[in-house]
Amino acid sequence: MKFYLILTYILLFITLPVFSGSETEKLLKELDECIVNKNSFLNKKYERINGLMNLLHNNNNSPDQIFEIYEKLFSEYESFIYDSAFKYALLINNLAVRSGNQRLINLARIKMGFTLLSSGLFKESLDTLNSLSLSDADSFTRREYYKVIARTYYDLADYNNDEYFAKIYRRTGNLYLDSALRLMKDGTPEFWSALGLRKMKSDDFKGSADAFNYLISKYKIPEHEYAIATSSLAYVYSLMGRNSEAIDMLIKAAIADIRASTRETVALRNLAVQLFNKGDIGRAYDYIKIAFDDATFYNARHRKIETGAVLPIIEGEKLSTIERQKKQLMRYSLLISILTLLIILFVLIIYRQLRELKKVRFKLQVINDDLQKMNESLLEANKIKEKYIGYFFKINSVYIEKIEELQKLIHRKIVTRQFDDLNDIINNSFFKQERENLFINFDKIFLKIFPHFVEEFNALFSEEDRIILQEDELLNTDLRIFALIRLGINDNEQIAKFLNYSVNTIYTYKTKIKNKSIVPRHEFEDRIMAIKAL
Repeated sequence: MKFYLILTYILLFITLPVFSGSETEKLLKELDECIVNKNSFLNKKYERINGLMNLLHNNNNSPDQIFEIYEKLFSEYESFIYDSAFKYALLINNLAVRSGNQRLINLARIKMGFTLLSSGLFKESLDTLNSLSLSDADSFTRREYYKVIARTYYDLADYNNDEYFAKIYRRTGNLYLDSALRLMKDGTPEFWSALGLRKMKSDDFKGSADAFNYLISKYKIPEHEYAIATSSLAYVYSLMGRNSEAIDMLIKAAIADIRASTRETVALRNLAVQLFNKGDIGRAYDYIKIAFDDATFYNARHRKIETGAVLPIIEGEKLSTIERQKKQLMRYSLLISILTLLIILFVLIIYRQLRELKKVRFKLQVINDDLQKMNESLLEANKIKEKYIGYFFKINSVYIEKIEELQKLIHRKIVTRQFDDLNDIINNSFFKQERENLFINFDKIFLKIFPHFVEEFNALFSEEDRIILQEDELLNTDLRIFALIRLGINDNEQIAKFLNYSVNTIYTYKTKIKNKSIVPRHEFEDRIMAIKAL
C-alpha cells in the first residue's frame, strides 16, 4: 500500500516546474495569472480605442482636434496592431502635409518610420526617415528622429546577424543614439533608457545593467517602457551569465507587456527560450505559442520569423516529452494495475478473514451471553442458598429442641405410667401445626427472595383467572407448587412430599394451572424460571 502511494505521488509530480518554491516561480505564477486575465487588459484597451473613435465621429471637431485624436489612436495601435498603426500614421502625415507645417510633417514621418520598423520593413523605414528635412528642426524632433533611426539600425543588425554587416549597422546605430543622448536632459527616464541601450550596444554590460536598474528602481515609468527596460536588462544579464536574474527580468517584462496589451514584443519569446534551456518544456511551449500569436496579430514580419525559428524546436521537444511521459505513464499504469490486483487479492483475503472473525465473534458473543446467564443463575442460586440454608438451620434447630422436649415429656409419662396421657399426646394437633408453620416460613423466605413473584405469576393469566390471596395468606398451594419449581425442584414426587400431597394431586394442580394460562403450555415453566430474584 505504501509503495502504491509513493507511485501516485511520482505521477502527480512528473511535470513539476524546475523553479518550484523560488522567487522565479512566484513571478511565473503571476505571469500565468496575467495570461489568464489577458482579455480583461485587452478590453480596457478596446474601451480606450472605442472612446477615441466616438470622439472622432463628432462632426464639430476642428482639424487640430482631429489631428490630436489621430495621434492618440496611433499611440494605442503603435505596438498593438501594425495595420491600424500604419493607417493612422498615414492620416497624421496627410493632415501634416495639408497643414504645410514642416515640424508636424517630420514628426508624422518619424511615427511612420517607427511603425514600419516595428513590422520588420527596415528598408521602408529607412527610406521614410531619410526623407525628413531636419535643417530647421527643433531639438525634440531631431531627438525623436535619432532614437527611431538608431533602433532601426540596431534591429537590422539583429535581424541580419551577419558578422560583417551587423557591425556596420550597430556602429551606425551607436552614432545616431549618441546624437540623441546629446539632446536629452540628464537624469530623465528617457536619458537612462537611452544610456542603458548605448552601453549595451558597446558591450559595456555592467554599465548598461546599472543604467537600466537605476531607471526601473528610481522612476515610475509606464508599463510599455518598463517592459522595454526589463527586457533589455534581461538581455544584458544573460550576456553576463546571470541567467536566473535574466529570467526574472523577462518575466517582469512579459507581465508588463500583457498589462499594456503590447503585441510587438520579444520578452515572452526570449523567456520561452530561457525556460526551454532550463528544462521547463511545458511553460516554454505555452509561452512561445503566445509569442507567435502576438507577432502574427501585430504582423511583425521579423518577429514571426524569429519566433517561428524557435517554435518548432520547442514544439518538437514538447512532443518528445509528451511521448516520454506517455511511455512512463504506461509503465506506471502497468505497475499500478499489478499493485491494484494485489490489493484486490489482499482485500479478498482480509474480507474472508474478517468474515471468519465475525463468525468467531458471534460464537464468542453467544458463549458470553450464556456465561452471563449462567453467572446470573449462579448469583441467584447463591442468594437462594444463603437464605434457605440459614432458614433451614434455624428451623431444624427449633424442631430438634421441640423433639427433645417431646421425648422428655413421653419419657416422664412412661416412667410415671401415665399411658392415657401418651394417647392424648399422640392425637395432639402438634404435627399439623408444625407443617403449617413450615409453609408460612417457606412463604416468607421465598417472598423475600422473589418479592414480585405473585404479580409476575398472575401476569401469565387473564384477569379473571388470576390468584387472589386471602388477607392472611402469603402463598397458596398453586403458588407454592410453582415457587418450588422456581427454586429448581421439578420432581413431582419431591413437591408432593413437601406439600403433603399425592403425586397425582400435584400433577392435576399443574395441569389445571397451565390450562388457564395465556402462555402456551410448553413455555409456561420457562416463564416461571424467568422471574428474577431480588
